[in-house]
Amino acid sequence: MSRVRADRYTNRAGTGSPTFSEGVNVVGISSLGITTVTGVGQTALTVNGDARITGVLTVGQGSVTIGSTNITTQYINDIQYPTTGPLSNRNLIINGAMQVAQRGTQVTGVTDTNFTTTDRFKQEINSLGTWTIDQSTDAPDDFTYSFKLTCTTANASPAASAYSYVGYKVEAQDLQQLNYGSSAAKAMTLSFWVKSNKTGNSTVAILQRDNSLQLLSPQYSISAAGTWEYKTISIPGDTAGVINNDNGSGLEFEFYFNAGSTYTTGSHQTTWSTYNNANRCPSSLGVGGATSDYFAITGVQLEVGERSTPFEHRSYGDELAKCQRYYVAMGPQGDVNYVHEIGVGYCESNLVARGYVQFPTTMRSNPTVTSDQLEIKTITGLQRNMNSPTFETNENGVYIDASNTGLTAGAGGLIRLETNAGKLEADAEL
Repeated sequence: MSRVRADRYTNRAGTGSPTFSEGVNVVGISSLGITTVTGVGQTALTVNGDARITGVLTVGQGSVTIGSTNITTQYINDIQYPTTGPLSNRNLIINGAMQVAQRGTQVTGVTDTNFTTTDRFKQEINSLGTWTIDQSTDAPDDFTYSFKLTCTTANASPAASAYSYVGYKVEAQDLQQLNYGSSAAKAMTLSFWVKSNKTGNSTVAILQRDNSLQLLSPQYSISAAGTWEYKTISIPGDTAGVINNDNGSGLEFEFYFNAGSTYTTGSHQTTWSTYNNANRCPSSLGVGGATSDYFAITGVQLEVGERSTPFEHRSYGDELAKCQRYYVAMGPQGDVNYVHEIGVGYCESNLVARGYVQFPTTMRSNPTVTSDQLEIKTITGLQRNMNSPTFETNENGVYIDASNTGLTAGAGGLIRLETNAGKLEADAEL
């Protein structure tokens, strides 16, 4: 390979720039105004040391190696169009920017596992302190909200079976493009922003339940306390994996921030392997060992491909509709001064009122429905509470049957939620 000292071309940069052909190795400190690289070999130009390329670089049949990176035409295309998948709907995570919080924006005194604030993200807490859960306005640039857990009662010595993490499940039929179980199995990249008052190594456990419970448990690190940091994790394709084409759980993500010895005494599984509890959280931050410890996460993105791309921001309406496949809340949601009509009904007799409420979208499965302060208002102006209602549900809506006195047989009307506390919830979460 020819070696050319870059110094010889210092004064020519940007004007009368040289043309290098295949196999040239440029060394030294200078600026090069290179307009064309020609050649048909595997490597057309290698830039070493502190040499800099300025101007227009054209990569033809060959390639340019800068440092350890091989700059090919495909590489440039990947940068310009940075995904092998679609430009829209590439994020397989719903509500990754934590915009939607149908259940509320804050819950205090939390000691257990449940969905509380931001949709689709679940706090998983077992014997590891008491927490306040927020849809927090503490967020990095380009984001408005995060999912934040703050310790209010600490547990400095968690029991072996204790754990605390943020959980998320992806519906299996949304992952069929991964081709798990075949030679065409695809890699993915998980990216997210994280912030804590604790520093050190932590774990994201990834579970594949349809494959006799396979586990991946990569490590990441938080370097600076109280600072938003961007993390990326590579997820290899699984040629022996199984993700059923159904509405069950395809992949489950566990963002750990503390755990007991049952989950911390193993090692990180960097390839898909048989599930082992000890390998679930080999690196633990210990958040919750002191009061006011916190863990916050946002900008969660899961995409097909071996590199992360900028976060796909979707509109609030799009994210809400996606969330409502799993959970629907009908009620005041900030407007507590008026009743809310949610369906139609009629009085079957003087003692029985019936009605129907249609969900805003088809839900993942037949949901569990609960309500508070339902009433029926008939065309005659009669208002009666629908006491102790029973529900007959499907994925599209719910039939309501309730008893009361003083109804007018045959009168039609509206099913309503009373002011302030009135609410109807349908839950089809994974």
